[in-house]
Amino acid sequence: MSNKPNIVLVHGAWGDGSHWRHVIPTLHAKGYKVSAVQNPLTSLADDIDRTSKLAAAQGAPTLLVGHSYGGMVISGAGHVPNVLGLVYIAAFAPDEGETPGGIFGLREAPPGAAAIRPDDNGFLWIEPELFHENFCQDLDATEGLVMAVTQKPIAARCFGDKAGAPAGKVKPSWYQVSSEDRMIPPETEQWFVERMKPRKAITLPASHASMASHPAEVIALIEEAARAVA
Repeated sequence: MSNKPNIVLVHGAWGDGSHWRHVIPTLHAKGYKVSAVQNPLTSLADDIDRTSKLAAAQGAPTLLVGHSYGGMVISGAGHVPNVLGLVYIAAFAPDEGETPGGIFGLREAPPGAAAIRPDDNGFLWIEPELFHENFCQDLDATEGLVMAVTQKPIAARCFGDKAGAPAGKVKPSWYQVSSEDRMIPPETEQWFVERMKPRKAITLPASHASMASHPAEVIALIEEAARAVA
């Protein structure tokens, strides 16, 4: 029987589980049981609940991997008993009581913030024609177009939802910084690293969508975490 942990991939805002499409096949081929959650992006509590249930359903040791806003989610869902570790991919790594909006307010807004538009139903979108240059500028135009057209909006309230006690304080964590991120300031990502002191942190010359543009390096970090918690 394999001693490899299961891996649950957690998407962020303006995306879904398909954002991991360049990561899933390789991890699967290496013998990992991989699941990608489809979160509603309606509130932080809703998303933590959905991810927690999927993690618990694995019924075996599990590693959570969160991208972007997904870092807020895994920081809460990581308290599920069978979750052994957390991997943050260009993600929020909050302390208790912090919100995404409050964290953004710590420094000048990233360039991508100017591309975000609210709708009449309380959800936020990235202008499709501005998506590629701000979210995934290191992917080709076709992939950027598909991400823009299939984006999943996030409820504006999520940016005001407060984080609970972070699982990363009691379970091992790993972090990947994107130095060319236009959605979360790279300086903020580095600040998370300095504060949370993960087992390992790497910096990639990547956009916000690093798991799509640099899958090999992201997979290597996930595997390193998986071996450590196995």
